[in-house]
This record gives sequence, structure tokens and C-alpha cells, in this order.
Amino acid sequence: MKNEILRALQLEDQNPGSWSGSKSYKLKDCITSFSPVDAARIADVGISSSQDYQSIIRQATKAFEIWRVTPAPQRGEFVRCLGEELRKVKAELGKLVSYEMGKSYQEGLGEVQEMIDICDFAVGLSRQLYGLTMHSERPKHRMYEQWHPLGIVGVISAFNFPVAVWSWNAALAWVCGNVVVWKPSEKTPLCGVAVQKIVARLIKQMQLPDGLCSMINGGPEAGAWLTHDHKVALISATGSTKMGRQVGAAVAARFGKSILELGGNNAIIITPSANLKKVLPAIVFGAVGTAGQRCTSTRRLIIHESIYRKVRDTLVKAYKQLRIGDPLDQNNHVGPLIDQQAVRQYLLAAEKIRKQGGRLVIAAKVLNGKAYQSGCYVQPCIAEVTPEMSIVQQETFAPILYLMSYSTLDEAIAIQNNVPQGLSSAIMTEQLREAELFLSAAGSDCGIANVNIGTSGAEIGGAFGGEKETGGGRESGSDAWKLYMRRQTNTISYSDTLTLAQGIKFEI
Repeated sequence: MKNEILRALQLEDQNPGSWSGSKSYKLKDCITSFSPVDAARIADVGISSSQDYQSIIRQATKAFEIWRVTPAPQRGEFVRCLGEELRKVKAELGKLVSYEMGKSYQEGLGEVQEMIDICDFAVGLSRQLYGLTMHSERPKHRMYEQWHPLGIVGVISAFNFPVAVWSWNAALAWVCGNVVVWKPSEKTPLCGVAVQKIVARLIKQMQLPDGLCSMINGGPEAGAWLTHDHKVALISATGSTKMGRQVGAAVAARFGKSILELGGNNAIIITPSANLKKVLPAIVFGAVGTAGQRCTSTRRLIIHESIYRKVRDTLVKAYKQLRIGDPLDQNNHVGPLIDQQAVRQYLLAAEKIRKQGGRLVIAAKVLNGKAYQSGCYVQPCIAEVTPEMSIVQQETFAPILYLMSYSTLDEAIAIQNNVPQGLSSAIMTEQLREAELFLSAAGSDCGIANVNIGTSGAEIGGAFGGEKETGGGRESGSDAWKLYMRRQTNTISYSDTLTLAQGIKFEI
């Protein structure tokens, strides 16, 4: 399977090296990528040196000088062609995402489809980078605003979506006239190399500036080069709240711009009118999809006291039917966690639940046997808790679902909002009043609020991101493109005399 995937993506000859445009740097050190599916060593990917980084930034700076004055529809043509290239390798890239990260093959395909979708969105956007015209208070004057590219956009992505989140940023950044330097997660480096090679081939074929898309590899130190560099105008970072605090502080200290998409502690409120048969798949997928390693994974279920036992028992029955195993086998629902460290965090969270007075309805355990030889497969866990437990306030990147009850909808909304994070949320109800209250200013305080669908599975057409410790950033659709540009207000006088604003007179 490994060799088949590598051959299909032209990665079978991958030597340790860091890709920048169409150039490969041979380095002493490398990251070894191991699959959580079967513990197999996939490949070695070179770690970028500080000298490599400086070379990449110089190259990106030169590329920006060309790209910023390239007409936006021509920039969109490059992104359109990238979408076509991704369509050709959707199956193979989806398999690599599944094999290196551990999510199901269907989710891997979905991630590549997100890349294709954002390319389509960005192509249309390339002809719609609109400004506004305002009436001036001064006679024979015209005011308007326009948007210009920022420069170098640095993208720091996380392992759980090793290619899609990069594409959300890159596609928009490119049509807006920026160039991109990407640091993929060190846990999924080969996905980054695969995408970079696809882009590099296209850049060469279309005779575009080589620094249009560059990549650096490494650990936190590589991310620090980007975040502290005054030449990098915008940092878009996806990861933990802890990481986001460091990135946000470093970028703010140099007056740079940042888009932060950080932790989630997402809840679904289940009302008495909810149609359980209809919403159950959304609840279970939200909790166990990607083995609970999505930033939008459902972590808390807030259930009305009148139906609490019914919902709990229905969930337990559904969990017992889950098939856990090789994510490339489409008969399985749940794949592995990313690595042994994630397994330890899962077990530690389960222990904290017990110590804080919670009850494990479905126990946390690591699965053993030939099918689970990587040691990264775990049983999705259900726990009965109370909202004030400290473990409930934290995000554990694992398939652990917390159940708690409520008596009034106001109480349920208060429980949902009473966590530091504010990414995604949902309510399951057939009552219009309940849905509208949840979506009102007195309702969910999250960046995403859904009715009768789960917390996972956002479409690229809407702006993605959350509030509070989620970071406040927005990516993907709607008018998120404005974050990749700088606003400029222009006033033009076609009067014969100088007229000052606010009626000020000045004569010499």
C-alpha cells in the first residue's frame, strides 16, 4: 500500500530534502514519517536550516514583486489549474492523507475535495476583489477604497488536516496577489511534500515565479522563523491554544497580522423535540470522526433531563456498533490516533475524569492485537460528567464524549458557553423558537452555530473560525479574503480649488 501511494504521487524517489518551489535542498537532518495505521516508516523528509529559510524568503520576496502586479484573473487561472491537478490525484492524495494521518479514506478524499472546492471558490473571487465608493463631503471629490496584497503569507498547519487548511489559505492568498511560505506539521510531513511537488510542477509548467509557493520543514523552531520575521506580513496558524498564544504574541510584537484557528471544545444541545433518528449520525460522527482529532469534534453533549437516559442508551448502542481499524478499509468507522503521545493524553484524560468524579459509561482503552499493531488505536469513550469539572473545560484531542444534563434552554446555552473555547456549536431541535434563540445574540457564543447538523463538516463557502481561545481568526469563504489584503482609502479631487475637510480654511 505504501509503495503504491508513493509511486502514484511521484514520491517513491523521495530523498531527505526540503522543497522550495521546484528546488530540493539536501540536508543532514530529517523527519521520519511513521504511519499510525501500521507503524510503518513511510519516508524521511529533510529539516530546513536557517540558511535555507533565508534563501526561501529572498526567493519569495522576488516572486511577490512580480505576482502583486499580475492581474487578479490571471492569478485565478493558476489556482484553477491547481484545482484541475488536484482532481487528477484526488484518490492517491486522499490515500496518503489517510495513511500518514490516520483518518478514514472517505475523510481523506473529503479533505482533497475541500482543496478542490477552495480553488473553485478562489477562481471566482479573482474577479470580485471589490472595494467601495463613498460620497465625499467636498465638492468635486470622489472617495473610494481598494485592496492591495500584503506580501509573504506564512502558513503553519496542523496534522489533523495536513493539506486542506493550507489550501484554504494558499488559494485565497494567491488570488489576492500574495506568495506563500508553508510549514506543514512535523507529524505529517510527507503530505506537505506531496502537495508542494504538485504545485512546483504546475509553477514550472506555467512559467510562473518559483517563489510563489515555498515550504519549510521542521519543528517549532521553523515556525518561530516565520512568526518573528518582519518580511512575513501575515501568519495563519492552526493548532493548540498554547501554540496560538506564542504565535499571536510574537506576530503582534512586530505589528504583523495573524489569523489564529486554535482549540475547540464543541457542544451539541439535545432538546426534547429533537429527532434522534435523524441527528444521531451527526452526533456520532462529530464525536468519533478522525478519532476525535478535529478542531470541530463534538466533545460535549448537553441533553435535556427528560430524555437524558434515552439519548445515553441510544449512544451506547451506537458506539458498540463502531468498527475500529485500518482507515483505508472503508468498512471501518474509526482509525488510529496520530501517535503514542496522543494515546497517552487520551488515557490521562480518562484518569482525570475518574478522579474528578465522572463516570465512564464506555471505558477508555487501547486496542491490542495484530490489526492494531501501531498501538495508536483506542476505544471511543463516553463519560458522564458535570459542567464544572476542570477536565470538561479542556480540549483533549481524542474520541472522548462528555454527557451532561440540563433543565431549561437558557441553562443549556450557559453550559455550552461556559468554556474558554468558542469554535463550533449545534442544537438539535424541531422548535423554531429554540433554534432562533440559539442563533441569537443571547445564544451560542461560537464562530459556528448549527441547527440539526453536527459541529463537524464546515463548507468552504462560509468563513471558518471561532471566538475566545479559538483565536478569532477566519479562513476560507465569505469575505475572509480581506484578511489577506491591506485596505487603502483614496480621495481624488477634480476641483479647480483646494477644499479641506470639516470646512477648515487655510489660505497663504
